[in-house]
Amino acid sequence: MEFKTLRNIESSFRHLRLFSMLFLGACTLISVAAVWTSYRFAEAQRQKIYVLDQGKSLILALSQDMAQNRPVEAREHVRRFHELFFTLSPDREAIEGNVRRALYLADGSAIAYYQSLAEKGYFNRIIASNVSQNVVVDSIRCDFDCYPYAVETFARQKIVRESNVTERTLVTTCRLRNAVRSDNNPQGFLIEDLRILENKDLGSYER
Repeated sequence: MEFKTLRNIESSFRHLRLFSMLFLGACTLISVAAVWTSYRFAEAQRQKIYVLDQGKSLILALSQDMAQNRPVEAREHVRRFHELFFTLSPDREAIEGNVRRALYLADGSAIAYYQSLAEKGYFNRIIASNVSQNVVVDSIRCDFDCYPYAVETFARQKIVRESNVTERTLVTTCRLRNAVRSDNNPQGFLIEDLRILENKDLGSYER
């Protein structure tokens, strides 16, 4: 009788341990699920922006993943630099203003190229001859598989003189690295190692 009682006590302890382990496992699973759900909820809330509408009401605005916009911002950064740097008018203040804004978007390689043109008297000839130079960017190729990002730009220059118009090719390469965003550099990139691969005449026609 005593042996049977001991066996029943041992069986009860074994069942108690089993139930305790099952209860502990269930608590662990519930805790992990709760933490994971809370994390997902916090991430979802982080993608929302509340905008104050003229101090009266809050409007919910959805934010986008920054990584999704980086390729678009990179191409816009390169396009903006080329338009500012290579578009010239017969006005010294306009030239210097455009170049100054462009140099916020690039490193010393762009400064060196600008100084080289200035030393050769290129800008003085633009002003003296009343020449306008416009740039149209045709396409921009960016390689986002490696960092800094390799970029190749294909554009056309239109040089307008009093008597004729000359069209030229413009092919450049550079690298893009991430930089701090600012009013002068809203996309947050910096152009490095700017090189002009091709800049030759396509043809001329009279005005």
